[in-house]
Parts: sequence; C-alpha cells; structure tokens
Amino acid sequence: MRAERLIALLMLLKKHERVTAAELAAELGVSERTVLRDIDALSLSGVPVYAERGRHGGFALLPGYRTDLTGLTVDEATSLLAGTGRVDSPAFASAMRKVTAALPEAHRSQAVRAAQRILVRPEGFVRAPEVLDNLQAVQIAVFEGRRIRVRYRSRGADAAREHVLDPIGLIVAGDTWYLVAGSRRGDAAATPSERMFRLSRMSDVDILDEPAHRSDEVDLAEIWERHRDAFRRSFEPVDVVIDCSADEAERIGSIASATHLGESADGRCRLDLRFADRRHAVRALWSTMFDHDFVVREPDWLRTALTARARAATGE
Repeated sequence: MRAERLIALLMLLKKHERVTAAELAAELGVSERTVLRDIDALSLSGVPVYAERGRHGGFALLPGYRTDLTGLTVDEATSLLAGTGRVDSPAFASAMRKVTAALPEAHRSQAVRAAQRILVRPEGFVRAPEVLDNLQAVQIAVFEGRRIRVRYRSRGADAAREHVLDPIGLIVAGDTWYLVAGSRRGDAAATPSERMFRLSRMSDVDILDEPAHRSDEVDLAEIWERHRDAFRRSFEPVDVVIDCSADEAERIGSIASATHLGESADGRCRLDLRFADRRHAVRALWSTMFDHDFVVREPDWLRTALTARARAATGE
C-alpha cells in the first residue's frame, strides 16, 4: 500500500547516505518508475529529497533533516495521510495509526481533519499536461478554510469568469487536480452550489480574509464518485423527441441522426433525434431553435436547460 511504501522509502533514505532508484525499487519490490513517483510525492509533501547525477549519484536527504516519525511536522503528517487516498486494508490502517500516534495530541486532530480535505484517485476524467501555478494558494485556502476569488474558464468557454469559492477539498485524479468548492460566481450573498474546478483552468487566485462556508465533515470519496458518474453520463448518447412540421423535419434531421416516430396528436411529425451527449444536444438545439419551428417533448432535463437559456438571454 502506498502509505507504507512512502514511510518505508523515507526510512531507506535515512538509512543510506545515497541510494539509486534501482536500489530503492529492489528494496521496495516496485518498479523504478514507481520509486520516482514516490520521490516526487515526498518532495511535494515538503521532505527535502535531492538527486545527484553521475556514476555515483542517487537520491539523498538534506543533512540534518529529521526523518523519524516522532519528528514529523503537522504539514508532513497531513501530506502523508492525504497522499495515500482511501485504501481499505489492514496494512493501510496500521501505517496510518503509526503516523497519527507519532504526532503530539495538540496536532493530531488538526492533521487528521486536514487529511480529510484531500483525496487521491488513480483514475481520472482526462489525461493531459497540467500547469498548476495556483496549487499552493488553493492548498492554503483548503487547509485553512478560507474563501477565495478566482477567474475560471469552464470547459468549452471562450473566456474566464470570476467566481467566489468556498473551498471544500482537493481531489487528485490521475494526473489532474480538482478543487471541490461551493461556487457563488462573484456574488458573495448567493447560495453556493457544489462544483468541481480543474486547477489548470484557474487564474488570479486571491485568498480572501473570510472563512469558507463549509461543513466540518466532508466525504470526498462520495463527492468524487458522484461527479465522475455525472461526467460519464454526460458523454452517453442522448435521444430527444421533438414535434415539427413535415418541411421542418427534413431540415432539422440534418443536425442529428433522426428517426421518424409517426405523428403527434396535432398532426405534426414526431422525430427522435440522437446526439453524442447532453452538451451536444443542448448546443445543437439551442442554435437551431431560432431558425426552425419545433417543440421538444422529451427529455425533461433538456426542456429545462433550453428554457433556462432562453430566460437568461431575455433577462427574465
């Protein structure tokens, strides 16, 4: 389990003055690539690991660095606890007990609460290079429970918009970082709605001198599963039932795969249009509805989405 492996790696670095990735891989029973990832994880956690190149090179800790568990700082313990994600096994539980027991009582509850604010998952939504210029500021806001103001460019949007966010937690999925937060879209008085924000799409992060409005307890695993399922559903094919005239049926059928279902009660053509996903359905019909005369019968969520867009466009 990764929790035990990180601790074992830390102990090996303490034991040896200098050790190669191959030697560490052999000791831990993993690949050299895994060792390099774990070295990066320790570095991100604040452990001063450095590499020396050359024939006699390898990895080492800065001289004088305390590496025994009783010397862990709150930040180091939090990083180790959070960096393992949720692993349901006796080995994981044992490793976590060792780390938490090593902390002074005054810091133990703080580290455990902070660790609940970050979740690591091997599977992600996307696989793409990440630029995380704002990671440190967002981490501070999450762990200190402070509200932030950011500019965020949503998927498919042409420009970034300002949001006031109540940080709830961080999720590292695959190679991608997400912030789970309550979003107020610039209106501090509005009721926040829980959303996931990809850190690489954030800019101009400003930590506000205001407490974040959030629950003391959080289940990031449940949040992750819910948002991941919703994301996957958004890419499932969508069938839309519309009523239109015979002339319109020929023209509207060009925007999606169409199947004639017969006639509606008022004698119009009833069509089933298949779109690639929900977003495609909303965009295609929204751009078409001003040039064509048709009525969306099903599904209800699409009718609601198009109605909301129309109201927003007219300022109602």
